[in-house]
Amino acid sequence: MAGKAVIARAQKNVVPGGTGARRSLYWHYMVEPFLYLSPMILLIGSVMLMPLVIGVSYSFQAIELLNPFDTGWVGFENYQKLWTDRKFWIALENTFFWTFWSIFFQFFLGLGLAMLLNTQFFGKKLFQALVFLPWAVPTFLSALTWAWLFNPVIGPIPHWLAALGVLSEPYNILGDPDLAIWGPITANIWFGVPFFAITLLAALQSIPGELYEAAEIDGASAWQSFTKITLPFLAPMIAITVMLRTIWIANFADLIFVMTGGGPANSTQILSTYIFTTAFRKLDFGYASTIAVALLIILLAYAVILLWMRRRLVKI
Repeated sequence: MAGKAVIARAQKNVVPGGTGARRSLYWHYMVEPFLYLSPMILLIGSVMLMPLVIGVSYSFQAIELLNPFDTGWVGFENYQKLWTDRKFWIALENTFFWTFWSIFFQFFLGLGLAMLLNTQFFGKKLFQALVFLPWAVPTFLSALTWAWLFNPVIGPIPHWLAALGVLSEPYNILGDPDLAIWGPITANIWFGVPFFAITLLAALQSIPGELYEAAEIDGASAWQSFTKITLPFLAPMIAITVMLRTIWIANFADLIFVMTGGGPANSTQILSTYIFTTAFRKLDFGYASTIAVALLIILLAYAVILLWMRRRLVKI
């Protein structure tokens, strides 16, 4: 209706088909909307694009507070240093490990909880509140709690694992380079399961119940109903939630920084914690920006690939 009113107003003031008519339509459709949006475009540009541009420019400079007289543009020198930096490759490998296993367990446990909460049972509201509780706990407090749970003296987890025969004796798991990464991963699984449970439960409740009734009449098994009805309806939501959660987890340094600080021997160091320690402990902001740009490129490539796969494979 608004578009018709604009066209009618334009046709009233100018000769139809003339140069004035085309100029009036061009103004109303191509110029005027951007004038209305200009304050928001300027706001987004100032709070999002400007910091990004400044951060990328830092990656081409030497900005080390402990060496203030040796600053300036250095070209690709920081990127050459990054290529030969062994700690960077260890952090990159740990980032993939940490992100994959966190997403794997969070997604499947969240899907199971969402399907359970989509049914009716006694005490459902209380159970639902308990399931969503980790999402309400501050991450700093979660990290301290899980660090205590993994404590070899007063924490129960090493004693439970020793009683089950998994460990020969209760010892400091967070101090073992081979096992330390599983401490923050366990805490992250506990913290992130509610996100998948909430989003997938909302998607499950949007599936029409008539589809399941028709499938039951046709004699479909529970597995066939899940693979032929539930999964196709959940696929668009799964693609978006997995992409968002992967990006968040790859940047999520709180749990690791509080529980292990990236140690022992860099065994839990991921790229986001390496950026933090480089910038605020070594005070080398130029090299920290270079690591951040590398992480940005990796996550951007991942998002593009996942969105492309979603468009090709998921039928909306």
